[in-house]
Amino acid sequence: MDSIVEALARHAGQTPQRTALLFEGKTYTYGQLYEEAARFAAGLKKWGLKAGDRVALFLENCPEFVMAYFGTHLAGGVVVLVNTQYRQVELRHILTDSRASLTVTGTVGAAELNRLRSDLPDLKGLVVVGGPGEEANEIPAFDFEAFKAEPTGPVNLAGGSDLAIIGYTSGTTGRSKGAMLLHSNLAANIATVTASWEWTAADRLLLVLPLFHAHGLMVGLHGTIWTGASAEFRRKFEAAAVLESLQQESNLTMFFGVPTMYGRLLEEAAKLAKPPRPLRLYVSGSAPLSRETFNTFEKVFGQPILERYGMTETIMNTTNPFNGERRAGTVGAPFPGQQARVVDVQTRQPLPDGETGEIEVRGPHVFKGYWQRPDATAEAFDPDGWFKTGDLGWRSPDGYYTINGRARELIISGGYNVYPREVEEVLLQHPAVGEVAVFGLPHPDLGEQVVAAVVPAPGQPLPSAAGLAEFCRDQLASFKKPRQVILVSGLPRNALGKVQKHLLRENSGEFEKL
Repeated sequence: MDSIVEALARHAGQTPQRTALLFEGKTYTYGQLYEEAARFAAGLKKWGLKAGDRVALFLENCPEFVMAYFGTHLAGGVVVLVNTQYRQVELRHILTDSRASLTVTGTVGAAELNRLRSDLPDLKGLVVVGGPGEEANEIPAFDFEAFKAEPTGPVNLAGGSDLAIIGYTSGTTGRSKGAMLLHSNLAANIATVTASWEWTAADRLLLVLPLFHAHGLMVGLHGTIWTGASAEFRRKFEAAAVLESLQQESNLTMFFGVPTMYGRLLEEAAKLAKPPRPLRLYVSGSAPLSRETFNTFEKVFGQPILERYGMTETIMNTTNPFNGERRAGTVGAPFPGQQARVVDVQTRQPLPDGETGEIEVRGPHVFKGYWQRPDATAEAFDPDGWFKTGDLGWRSPDGYYTINGRARELIISGGYNVYPREVEEVLLQHPAVGEVAVFGLPHPDLGEQVVAAVVPAPGQPLPSAAGLAEFCRDQLASFKKPRQVILVSGLPRNALGKVQKHLLRENSGEFEKL
């Protein structure tokens, strides 16, 4: 199959009564889901959408998101994914850069976009879940249900070489860039992911990750539709409710989350009288999973989390094995049909196993390039097609990759390289440390100094800088020990829980301290 929407059409034709999605007590079969997507596609065409036009999805998890996503592809359009936490600065940039002609959103999103009307000349309309409301709308607005129409001709199942998604990267510097993913990228990647994780039509995924993000959409939803499985999805993650479902709903077989979610699940599991029920598969990604969380989860839930590594531009790159050792602190090996290597950040030459450098990847999953940014695209690839991920890491002799951090996050102190994650893993072993983020700040003699932002563990005495440095003394070289410790009430995170270290560096003097 050349596209995910082709998989949806195939399952709708062969097994129309099979459950595809469950949401807040309502079930959607494959036949119903495809029919609603086709009606939305007909509405787009009636409205005037042409092949290649961009439709932005600025919408929380709900069935309408899925209908609009597949409907846009059936109409030949390109989906622009928009983080629901974004507000005027980010919205203005993404919608003007992508030149989206239509946005599907909710009532809150519609109000936000109407405030930007004069800055969005290409935005010709809003399709609003819940209705456009009675107040005056600066942008022409349509009710989601009323917008749909009856199909009058054959639908477009999308060719593999067609552009499917523009996903804006949450860059650490400058404005985010739109990564262009083809239908063939999506199909090739999910085919190898589902095969590697032995994902079948018998599986049911509990999906709480946001669909505007690659993890929730391009792994969770795509894998469900590709295999003909089912997914119970929710608007957001609530630890107590998720653990209750994992305990009581025996037909759930998989859960995908980020490290923060697994930490919250462990907190809730500590309240249970008996151990939690294990599932067939727990997967973690989007941020580094600490060894402590990995080991504690296996002890409490009775099975190891499968950690994998991906990014917007490439979807999934590597995975720990479904059958085999899931090694703490690593992201496994490349998926079948895909390649990875570690290169020197200066010479760009491949490095031997055990040496840290920048990870590069190559394969049918790698995106086409950055939207309207040929300069950034050229810079991101080498002449042989290897994509420079910007992630630092190393490969073990038996093929497991370990991520040490971002190339921009590398700390050079006194001429020595310090990899933040190595220091973080040590500090997390201290009983008074709940969460930690290590980053570099300028130093007059050393160039950079190692700084740790520490969230104290509940119920423990506040740690001191001297005490934490001493704790690191036996496990790390002296130049890696934090020279400054900032005790904070929380760490700045993006929508998926990834710590935004550039905000720590930029606002270290103003960050809320304890």
